[in-house]
Amino acid sequence: MSSDLPTLIESLAQNARKASLALNGATTEEKNDALQAIARGLESNRKLLLEENQKDLTAAEENGLPDSMVDRLRLTHERIDAMAQGLRQLIDLPDPVGAVMEKKIRPNGLEIRKVRVPIGVIGIIYESRPNVTIDCAGLCLKSGNASILRGGKEALHSNQALARIISEALAASPLPDDAVQLIPTVEREALNHLLTLDEYIHCIIPRGGEGLIRFVAENSRIPVIKHYKGVCNLYVDAGADLNMAMEIAVSSKCGRPGVCNAIENLIVEKSVAEAFLPSCAKALTEKGCVLFGDERARSLLEDFEVSPAGEDEFQEEFLDLRLSIAVVDSVEQAIDFVNRFGSGHSEAILTEDRSRAERFLNQVDASSIYWNASTRFTDGFEFGLGAEIGISTDRLHARGPMGLEELCTYKYQIIGQGQWK
Repeated sequence: MSSDLPTLIESLAQNARKASLALNGATTEEKNDALQAIARGLESNRKLLLEENQKDLTAAEENGLPDSMVDRLRLTHERIDAMAQGLRQLIDLPDPVGAVMEKKIRPNGLEIRKVRVPIGVIGIIYESRPNVTIDCAGLCLKSGNASILRGGKEALHSNQALARIISEALAASPLPDDAVQLIPTVEREALNHLLTLDEYIHCIIPRGGEGLIRFVAENSRIPVIKHYKGVCNLYVDAGADLNMAMEIAVSSKCGRPGVCNAIENLIVEKSVAEAFLPSCAKALTEKGCVLFGDERARSLLEDFEVSPAGEDEFQEEFLDLRLSIAVVDSVEQAIDFVNRFGSGHSEAILTEDRSRAERFLNQVDASSIYWNASTRFTDGFEFGLGAEIGISTDRLHARGPMGLEELCTYKYQIIGQGQWK
């Protein structure tokens, strides 16, 4: 590690902590004005953004990165417009800071208020998508948090250009200049040191592949909010409307297979498997989906090319057009399957039987559980949260899509009239 790199990272963290304290006094109007200024900066600096992004795209293609990653890296006029619009949507959302969550008067006359406040300093570690820089900066500003951003090496030029736009907007606002900071290097040693600075940083949110997230969780002294992967399951019960099940199964896998809320496993109750699976397999394979199946599923799909599925396949997040299929005897077996192989992200049951649906909803261990709907709705916008900073499968502090309120904690304010003890 370069001898001055720890000093640089510690200085960023110290400045972020000072900025977080200053943000405690920021008004909603000041935060919204800063978001508006960043949005205008994006729109007026299109040429710069596209030029810097092209450097990243050229390097990505020279390094042979997959087309899917190159697409995630790419900025266009439409994507710049979408980033600016996302910031303006944040402006329209209620400010979570200062909301009184509870209030009560004690017998001794003390008034106890539970008030929503920012977490403080949030470190966000992510990979190739430049728009995450704007999404996270905006969410943290609106919720009154200072942020330290560490993007992937693939998007370095794009992120640095975005960070300059943010810095210029903050410099022209009453908010502290260091409210949003981008780590100016992608060296792993910088990340390693950042993860030790629990004196200044209150929360780390990693966004990306399972390898990155596990590295952060295993090496951080700072609390981490995360989800490792999205192994989502769709269970077609004996009481399902099979036409509806067909539409949901195909769209939940093939609509956007590379997102974390797409299904990876299709579970079918034995009494409807023979009627449902062949037609569903036909629809899936016509979309280019590669199928895996347990022995019972394969016996019903002899007219299709279906590879064997075992534990490895059932617990894998494919993130592409591959799907594993299992046949079960009952809703109880389906629940056991989901709790064994699912990642705690999003699970769904399709049935007209309320009793079995309630059993699934209550006994499956996941952040988001659906009855007669697709897992693809696990998203901050779809949940009415506005933008999201990520999806958590943890149990402490936040679970599921994390919006503005999930970027806050609370404190107690106690008002007296001279009481003493």
